[in-house]
Amino acid sequence: MTTRLLRTAADEIRLPSDFLGPFRGKRLAVALALMALAAAPGELGAVTRGLMTDAYVQVSVFVAATLMLFYGAERLFRFDIGTALHGARRWQVPLAALLGMTPGCGGAVIVVAAYSSGNVGLGAVVAALTATMGDAAFLLIATRPDAAAVVLPVSLVLGILSGWVVDRFNRIEFATFKGGDCEIAPRIGRLRARDLAYLVPVLPGLAVGAAQLAQVEIGNVLGLPVMWLALAGTAMGLFIWAASPLQAMSNAKDGPVTRMAEETSFISVWVIGAYLAYDYATVFAGLDLAAWFSAVAPILPLIAIVVGFVPGCGPQVLVTTLYINGALPFAALIGNAISNDGDALFPAIALNPRAAVLATAYSAVPAVIVAYSVHIFAPGLLN
Repeated sequence: MTTRLLRTAADEIRLPSDFLGPFRGKRLAVALALMALAAAPGELGAVTRGLMTDAYVQVSVFVAATLMLFYGAERLFRFDIGTALHGARRWQVPLAALLGMTPGCGGAVIVVAAYSSGNVGLGAVVAALTATMGDAAFLLIATRPDAAAVVLPVSLVLGILSGWVVDRFNRIEFATFKGGDCEIAPRIGRLRARDLAYLVPVLPGLAVGAAQLAQVEIGNVLGLPVMWLALAGTAMGLFIWAASPLQAMSNAKDGPVTRMAEETSFISVWVIGAYLAYDYATVFAGLDLAAWFSAVAPILPLIAIVVGFVPGCGPQVLVTTLYINGALPFAALIGNAISNDGDALFPAIALNPRAAVLATAYSAVPAVIVAYSVHIFAPGLLN
């Protein structure tokens, strides 16, 4: 009864000038729960606020900056990547792998859509899905750039090789829609006040994040403690996500600021959830996850690879978080990075499910080979 009343009330909420728009009940409940945890007294609130601050200045602001650069350049130069792939011919696979390696899921989604429209071959899809690490790449780049400098290039090379092998030997073909045009996500169609409001704390937050990478501590920004700046940005992102009509990806026809706000908010929710899940388990439940996982070390790479088969970026962000905190070895991380397809698997399943399953199966082969090669011959690498 309470859930139904909350959902009904949430669906009726409207703020002036469409600042946030109509909320979606389940998402609003999650956003309110997270903010309640941050406002809680004592150690629970302190831990939550600290983790939200870390998630914002270590990950969210860098995601926002990367997306603004990527989408801004795309809009400025009016470059249609799908058309370029169609005319690339022998360069389709390397270009698809490069798009897949791009942090986030946008590049891989473009390749999936191009395949479903008949513009690229299955090898390009395998290349993109093998090379992509999804949204977890943002987290790894921001927190462990040394590991990212190995994982991303290796994934790129494996994506290219896998795509070429598939194009050479694969004899299974699936129907595509020649010349079709598919919309991956609903179009918002305008720049909203909420998009600009989200951008405001990102700029000083980016300065704080960059300073932390340089090991320079900044306590205050524009007269405000960094924590309050981060919490304001986090709260705005949570409620943008709660009111969003999108599942994950934005529409390519929307403006760069709108796409940045929508996608960064979505990624940030998963990052916050992963951060809280790990630290709550260790601080309040007393679990030593690193010691627990060490007891089953030989199968950890395989577990991480299987987790990579799960559509979406949430489980993959959690795997990366466990690695960052020392609970998982590098072999598990790189296996997951190669096998996971991120949010690109959702449109792949929707547009061409048989091709999606086959491409995912193909990407598992290099994931197993590389993960267990690291596990056997370099077990201490980047741990």
